[in-house]
Amino acid sequence: MATRRIVNSERTILEKDDTEEKSNISPAVPKDVIYKLLGFSAAMIIIPIGSYFMTVHTVFNGNSSLAGGMAAVLANVVLISYIVVAMKEDQTD
Repeated sequence: MATRRIVNSERTILEKDDTEEKSNISPAVPKDVIYKLLGFSAAMIIIPIGSYFMTVHTVFNGNSSLAGGMAAVLANVVLISYIVVAMKEDQTD
């Protein structure tokens, strides 16, 4: 047998007052982590491409294979340095 309910006393989800709970709007990731990620992301783009164009005609005399190899090495240096910085930051926490 079904129970009766009083429709006038119930509130819908939109009518309920949620003032007793404050929402947590703090960021999940600290700002310094975001800044490091953005810095290393920019370095990952700028350093290899910049080194390629700077060395292709000045250092390697038009040899684009060697300039590309240098850009790949510098991309790996940026990546390894990001890993080292992340590991040091994790050890301090």
